[in-house]
Amino acid sequence: MTLIIDPPNAAGHGLLWSHLASDVSFDELHRFARALGIGERGFDKDHYDVPAERYDGVIGLGVLPVSSRELVDRLTSAGLRRRRGGLRAPTAPGRTLQRPARLRPGACVGVVAPSGPVRGDRLDAGIAVLESWGLTVLVGEHVRGVDPSRGYLAADDDDRAADFATVWCDPRVEAVVCARGGYGAQRMVDRVDWAALARSGPKVLVGFSDITCLHQAVAERLGWVSVHGPVVTSLGEDDQAARDHLRLLLTAPEQVLDLTPRPLRVLRPGHAEGVLVGGNLTLLASGVGTAGVRRAAESLVLLEETGEELYRLDRLVTQLLRSGWFEGCRGVVLGDLIGGGDTSAAQALLADRLAVLDVPVLAGDAIGHTPGNLAVPFGVPTVLDASDRGGTLTLTLPALA
Repeated sequence: MTLIIDPPNAAGHGLLWSHLASDVSFDELHRFARALGIGERGFDKDHYDVPAERYDGVIGLGVLPVSSRELVDRLTSAGLRRRRGGLRAPTAPGRTLQRPARLRPGACVGVVAPSGPVRGDRLDAGIAVLESWGLTVLVGEHVRGVDPSRGYLAADDDDRAADFATVWCDPRVEAVVCARGGYGAQRMVDRVDWAALARSGPKVLVGFSDITCLHQAVAERLGWVSVHGPVVTSLGEDDQAARDHLRLLLTAPEQVLDLTPRPLRVLRPGHAEGVLVGGNLTLLASGVGTAGVRRAAESLVLLEETGEELYRLDRLVTQLLRSGWFEGCRGVVLGDLIGGGDTSAAQALLADRLAVLDVPVLAGDAIGHTPGNLAVPFGVPTVLDASDRGGTLTLTLPALA
């Protein structure tokens, strides 16, 4: 049993109260509270309030008594701590981020276009996939638009930022899936009302490529786990295994702890543990020196890219190295199609440039711009193992609570 309770030392309504919590999942906590006959009104963001007279009885049912400090520390380590108020102080790099709740049947998913314009047929095909999972879909106002003055954007910067915040803060919405990547997220990210997003509570962001900018911001400004995975327009075209992987990660995350269905190529052997951070190499390099950047310290770095010549890959990684972004990194995983046509040469180049980090390096993960783009969570503790048998990535906690 992973349920915990602190001593009855919180005063309220003329009584003393304990805090009942789980350091694994809210599901477990809610089930136990229902069995105790504690109503939903007793739930306060990340715990249930239990009156002092029930403290001994709850412990008698097998709940572990801990100090109030330990209860908070365990919730924080598990990514289940939910604070009151608006924007929180940035979580230190390498720390476990707060895990949003998993999606239930009938959950509402918001679709936004923070970057480029979206092809209607591909959007409709992806929405049909989401609906086939038993989800309802809310589409942002400008998702089907094109900025008349800049055709490479779905709408102007203010409208894309407003769409993102409006959909996210809609009380019906439990997750936000980006319609596509392209270019433009960096233009709108600083126009988003992040304090309003914080007040709306943790929700999971899904996307890749240009969405790397938003993954970084969600981690740094909000302290929440997000999912690097297929965008809506790729869902209708991706293979079934990738779709099933994302569906389970969002709805039954305890079934998706293995992030490497096939062993990866070992470029540098070793063993490392840390939360995942990273995304698209170009977006990470171009974000250096800007607000809302999540650094690689005490973390495992995930890098994906496509269509870049070797000298450009060299320049991008060199920029991250010279800026200190990699400082304290514990391991690196390279995507499957990381290069302009010559994957082996690109992997060899990056292995050489990253050798100065003296950390294990894996290559060939099916993430990002590759058929079968497998979703992975940022901010969740993960084990990287690079041995003679090949490389693996394994989550130590489910991606969502």
